[in-house]
Amino acid sequence: MKIKICGLNITRDVRLCIDLKVDFLGFVFYKKSPRNVNLKDINILSTYNKKNSSFVAVTVDPTDNFIKEYLLGNFEYVQLHGSESNDRVSEIKNMGFKIIKAIKIKEEKDIDKYKEFTNADIILFDTPGMEKSLEFPKNLISKLPQGENYALAGSVSEDNLSNINKLGVNFFDLSSSLENQLGYKDHFKINSFMNKFNEL
Repeated sequence: MKIKICGLNITRDVRLCIDLKVDFLGFVFYKKSPRNVNLKDINILSTYNKKNSSFVAVTVDPTDNFIKEYLLGNFEYVQLHGSESNDRVSEIKNMGFKIIKAIKIKEEKDIDKYKEFTNADIILFDTPGMEKSLEFPKNLISKLPQGENYALAGSVSEDNLSNINKLGVNFFDLSSSLENQLGYKDHFKINSFMNKFNEL
């Protein structure tokens, strides 16, 4: 099983998540988001001993210039939430990244869109909310493809982790359920969730 925590603060949350063995640490590059990264903080990332954790840049249609200036050398993964084609996925991948492609799911027919992205390393099934914490349609969870290359975001919490896992999901992406206020991670909640995750 894999875990990704998204919307982290570079100066405040990273050490805790590495110490708790969180697999993927996500940092948001989206100006409209309360979790948007301060670009001045990016160079701090190189000071951390990541151990087995990977850093993920969460983006929306990033330009080549942005990728080269801010992401290259700082992140192993780029997560794409925009209108990228499979060819664009390849272009970014060829710059030296692994790719997480987000697919927004409203109804069952949306699930099949993941088949278009053969060049992505990981597919993230997400709600269409984009920073609005929408609930993932429960009736569709069991219809998602299974395996460690398929992640679920939206409504995952300590309370329903076990039930979602029983539906076949073993890669979980969390953000708002680990906050005590919008854009501010609660370290007690992160600790508690990881304890539950490790029990599973």
